[in-house]
Amino acid sequence: MQHLNLDTAQLLAIAAALGWASGLRLYAVVFLTGMAGFLGWVELPSGLKILQSPVMLGASGLMLFVEFFADKIPGLDSLWDMVHTVVRIPAGAALAASVFGADQSSWAMAAALMGGTLAATSHVAKATTRAAINTSPEPFSNIGMSLLGDSFVPVSLWLSWEHPYVFFGVLAVVVVISLALIWVLAKFLRRLARRVSGLFATRQPSV
Repeated sequence: MQHLNLDTAQLLAIAAALGWASGLRLYAVVFLTGMAGFLGWVELPSGLKILQSPVMLGASGLMLFVEFFADKIPGLDSLWDMVHTVVRIPAGAALAASVFGADQSSWAMAAALMGGTLAATSHVAKATTRAAINTSPEPFSNIGMSLLGDSFVPVSLWLSWEHPYVFFGVLAVVVVISLALIWVLAKFLRRLARRVSGLFATRQPSV
């Protein structure tokens, strides 16, 4: 077991990882973090210990199973992302704040703001990327991007615990890439939407 003797940088890295990864795979974050604590691989901060309860592990494991398949079906993945816009961002903020707990209210508030912002960034980047990919008729790129997200979550969580400074470096690069993707793909999707709406408008019968 890794004993809970973490400095502020390590706690911030864990909070950032929980927030960022929640925007991609919330249920994977909850299940993997809880399972790591349950198996004794890490000692979770007191605010996160609820994640290792059997009830939480069962619920998050079930939702992880559902999301794993829903995220690989073109169209359904975008609908799933849209529904979870109101879930992932506040959940990322709450998980990040829980790293510090009520005894460190100032740090918890800062972590909540950071976690919510990171969750929003990763969620929007994921949603816009998958929406753009769904314009292609072949399903393989969709599945490949989904598997990439599946693998990114455990890697980021592990880095935040074991190599927090490496994690911060990786996170900075990924955030910049994500913001660039949001900008480019949002413009692409807007142009596509205008083109499709214009096509339908030209086909409307004149009255």
